[in-house]
Amino acid sequence: MKLFLCSHFSSVGSLIKEEIENKKVAFIPTASLREGYTGYVGSARKLFNKLGAAVTEIDISTEAYSTIQSVFEDADVIYFTGGNSFFLMDQLRKTGTDELLKKELAKGKLMIGESAGAIICAPTIQYIEQMDEKPEDYSQEDDAGLDLIDFYVLPHYLTAPFKKVTEKIMTEFSDLNLCPINNHQGIVIDGEGSKVICKD
Repeated sequence: MKLFLCSHFSSVGSLIKEEIENKKVAFIPTASLREGYTGYVGSARKLFNKLGAAVTEIDISTEAYSTIQSVFEDADVIYFTGGNSFFLMDQLRKTGTDELLKKELAKGKLMIGESAGAIICAPTIQYIEQMDEKPEDYSQEDDAGLDLIDFYVLPHYLTAPFKKVTEKIMTEFSDLNLCPINNHQGIVIDGEGSKVICKD
């Protein structure tokens, strides 16, 4: 399984530029759709363009399953923006895109998860509820994540405006295997395990 998980993709994406350059990218902005601030989506688009990636943008909450399937199958890289983790996870499970994603990752494709896109990889996303409000129309009976990793990414650690809430989550969920990362760090996961890399 190949994953690159981060808080702020446009700050650290160049760390894996050889994985992105001139590749086909499925760009999923779904998590950001209900957020007030979405500047990170535009900055991620810019970085992909700069690296010569061919980007196909697709919203899994509105697109037909067959379209999502063909975009995922055609892509080399599947990228999820930040936003609301619960909304994203709900849409993934509701549409069956969660299983489709796992199938494509099993083929050796790279998934890039930024903030919410990193959080959903954990066994459960319940720990992030203080940072991400659960939408009123959340339709799942539990808070299961994709269960791709055996730890819990805590993005934007000690970074404004999330300083207080990330400290609180670290304290309250000290029994979980939390992996806090700031906006200049990324987690690379490949066949050899996981490591945190940092942009100076």
